[in-house]
Amino acid sequence: METVWTLLAFVMILGGWMGFNYWRLRQAATVIDNGEFAEKIQGGQLIDLREPGEFRKKHILGARNIPYQQLRQSTAALRKDKPILIYENDRGQLVTPAALHLKKQGFSNIFILRYGLNGWNGKTKVAK
Repeated sequence: METVWTLLAFVMILGGWMGFNYWRLRQAATVIDNGEFAEKIQGGQLIDLREPGEFRKKHILGARNIPYQQLRQSTAALRKDKPILIYENDRGQLVTPAALHLKKQGFSNIFILRYGLNGWNGKTKVAK
């Protein structure tokens, strides 16, 4: 019986943590679909958070590669007066901490591509 209570407590804590992170992400950025993302590219700063090798293989046309691990050092190269659009392959592990970091640095218009590059149906550049 004690194992059941321990497992239940663990599930509740995990669920609470996931809910808290979801709430934090919603405070920092807006997750948008392909159409809205494509509209915002024109006036925004399009950032691909993936590693350079993945970026070279395929990326959204007009994207700039700033791997997540280098984002903290590259924040000064971004303009705070223009929207920031970020993506990776799916909407996975990198966009949330990237959005939180950018928000903490004073950026206010941060957008995340729902389903990332894998779900993108717009123009891309593919290595030959």
